[in-house]
Parts: sequence; structure tokens; C-alpha cells
Amino acid sequence: MKTSHSLKFLGAARNVTGSCYLLQTGDVRLLVDCGLFQERQLRERNWNPFPVPPESIHAVLLTHAHLDHCGLLPKLVREGFHGPIYCTTATAEIARLVLLDSAHLQEEDARWKALRHEREGRQGPYPEVPLYTQADAEAVLPLFSPADYNKPVQVAPNVEASFHDAGHILGSSMVRLKVGKGAQARTILFSGDVGRPNVPILQDPTRLAPADYVVVESTYGDRLHESATNTEAELARIINETCAKGGNVVIPSFAVERAQEVLYHLNTLLRADRIPHLMVFFDSPMAAGVNNIFQKHPELFDREMTDLVSRRRSPFDLPGLKTTRDAEESKAINRIRGTVIIIAGSGMCTGGRIKHHLENNISRKECTILFVGYQAVGTLGRQIVDGAKEIRLFGQMRKVRALIVQLHGFSGHADRDEMYRWLSGLKKPPRRLFVTHGETEAALAFADFVRERSNWPVSVPQYLELVELG
Repeated sequence: MKTSHSLKFLGAARNVTGSCYLLQTGDVRLLVDCGLFQERQLRERNWNPFPVPPESIHAVLLTHAHLDHCGLLPKLVREGFHGPIYCTTATAEIARLVLLDSAHLQEEDARWKALRHEREGRQGPYPEVPLYTQADAEAVLPLFSPADYNKPVQVAPNVEASFHDAGHILGSSMVRLKVGKGAQARTILFSGDVGRPNVPILQDPTRLAPADYVVVESTYGDRLHESATNTEAELARIINETCAKGGNVVIPSFAVERAQEVLYHLNTLLRADRIPHLMVFFDSPMAAGVNNIFQKHPELFDREMTDLVSRRRSPFDLPGLKTTRDAEESKAINRIRGTVIIIAGSGMCTGGRIKHHLENNISRKECTILFVGYQAVGTLGRQIVDGAKEIRLFGQMRKVRALIVQLHGFSGHADRDEMYRWLSGLKKPPRRLFVTHGETEAALAFADFVRERSNWPVSVPQYLELVELG
């Protein structure tokens, strides 16, 4: 009997966040990623029932621990999923911090919204309850099943998975699945988020053998990044000019990878005396835990980072660096006179302590708000980088008077040409390439770019589109 294979796109289809793909082979159902939607206009999808019963899913394969790839796992488990969650050890360790932090923020956000709406005599578009709780997040943790890079794992009958370094964040993976037997066997490669080659800290993305079907991200599928050298010089210029004005440099950043890369470059600039020796606040409850996980996994570092660590010059031991652990320490930052650098989450300004630092700095013309990561459509961060003259924070409108700067050179995502070089390493055309995890314009542009240069069969799936894999 012929075994059918199908792929359904449950997220990151003509948008960036909410990565989730349902692979069905015979009676086996697998999810690759289970991410949170972060675009404002798509958040209702987080509340919707899963398109398939969670208890019918055999396993989840997690590419990495960013919230838009793992952030709906607590909801999936609460609603009936009890299978294994396969990922690398570093991903499991970071996901634990990310999910518990997300649950805490969900609870806090629900509580504050309920109080504000009661005071204002109105109701919001979503229930004033958390999407999930810390108890829900805790229930996910025993399900993690760590896997080593490059070692096949049997994840279901007739389904073998292998994880390969994606160079995006610590522990991030491309997932290669082999499904079926004999002539009916197929290989499906999920790129996850592909990192950039020749950047500090992590190894370059893995070059892989061909696959029958490839699902590839396209976050920066329509643009090119600046070089790391130019980015570092621009970072120095921004800090020096803001310091001369007497303002603060506020950096919205994900606590995983982007923050560590910023610290790396700040360390380089400080040691070379290219910027003043300012206090740097790493204002994230997750920060210390994430840095500890980095230091536990030196085997994942590139040669340059390994050399620094061997000489006891870890960039995480930055002179003047202070990690703030509680809310009172965070609030105290705003009482400091003179210029400081504040790194805080979330990276897209959708929650967390960064919103309080924006409240205190975005209306001050001497300050700089420096974005170092991608800002999805519909997020507060995207409103700011798109030039909003005022923004809504904690129920009040705030004038945007600070200098707004976005440096794409810090991105953990490969740009158009870097992505195409990675795909070219597959050597042989797949039966079909699916372009996902990009805004519609970026995904379509990258699909056209690949077609014109390779003549590969390429499609850009819609949300909830089902494709039969022959």
C-alpha cells in the first residue's frame, strides 16, 4: 500500500512569526516548530484551536528556542499533546528560560490589562486571561528529548530526523526528515532560521546534501546586510554621538544571541577605546541564565570566540556590565544621570522591560533607540522604525523625539544572497522549494530570485495551505 505524505503550513506562511509545519506520513503526525504569532494583526491565531487535535500529534521537532518557534508549546501541551519534543540540548535549556519568561509576561500582561480596562470602563479584543501560565510552561519541560547534531534519531515509525547547526542562535538547527521506505521514501529539509556566515560567536550554517522538498525561511529575502566591519563602526558612531548629547542608548534586543552579539561588539569597541567606558545594563530576567548556557557550550563556538574564551577574555565579562535581575533594579536605571547603554527585551518591543525604557527615553531628543533585530509588521518595534511620530505605551500616547536607528548588520538571519548561497550548496534541485517565514513581499521576491537563477520549482504557501508530497 502506498504511504501518503503531506505538509500543512500552520504559521510563518507569508508572515514572519508563528512558525509551525504539520507533516503527516501515513498515520503519523509531526510538528516542526510550534511558535507564537507576534504580529498584532495575527495574535488572534494564538487563541484559536489548533488545526489538528494536539493529542493526535506524535512528536514535535524544534529548530530553536526563539519565541516565534517555540512559544505555543505550553498551549499545545495544555490542550492534549504529551509526546516528545526533539531538539538540541542547548535549545532545550534556552527554551526552558524562554517559555517560563513568556508565561510570566502573559500573566503580568493579563493582570495589568484587566486593571486598566476596568479603570477605563472597556474591554479589549482578547480575553483578559493569560494565553498560558507558568504552570503550563512547566508542563512542557519534561517532554524535551535532546538530540546531538548530525546523529539520526528515530522519531516515529518510518521517520528518521537529524539536526544540523543553523548558525542562527545557540543550539539552532536545520531539521532533515526521512519519511517512508524504499521507493516511497522522501526527504524533507526545514531550514529553520539560517544564520549568517563569518559572524562572531557561532559556527557557520551547515551545508547539507540534497532533499526532495525544502522549506526555507525568507526573513531578509529581498535585501542585503551591511558588513560586520561597517556595523561595528556605525555602532561606535551612534554611541559616541548620543554620549555627546547626554542621552541614553536603548537597545531592544532578544535575550538570546542578538544581545550576546551586541555585547561582543561593545567589548571590542571598549578594549580599543573607540567608545567611552559607559555603564551597560543588560536588563532581562533571562540574561544571566542565557549567558550561563552559552558558557556551558563552548563546543558550539566558532574559532574566534573559542580563542577569546581560551585567553579568558569572554565578551560576557564586559567592563561596566550590570545584569539587572528584578524590577526594582530595572527602575533604578532611569534615575542615573549621564549616558548609559540599556539592552532589554523584547526585541520587537511586544512586551517585557523594554517598554518601560521606551516610556522613559523615547520622548527625549538626546536619546537613541537602536534596533538590532528584525521588526515584524504589526509590532510596536516596527511602528517605531517605520517612523511613527507617536506610539501607545501603557494606555497613553508618547511622542517619538529620540533618534531611531536600525542596524541590519546584527541580524541573525542570512540576507538574500547568503540564503541563495546556502541553497546552492544543495547541488541538486528539490522537487519543490517552499519559501516561508517572511513578509509576503520578501517571500515572493526571494522566490522570484531563486527561480530566475536556478529554475527550481518554487512556491510561497498560504496560511493553512495543504500540499501533497508525491
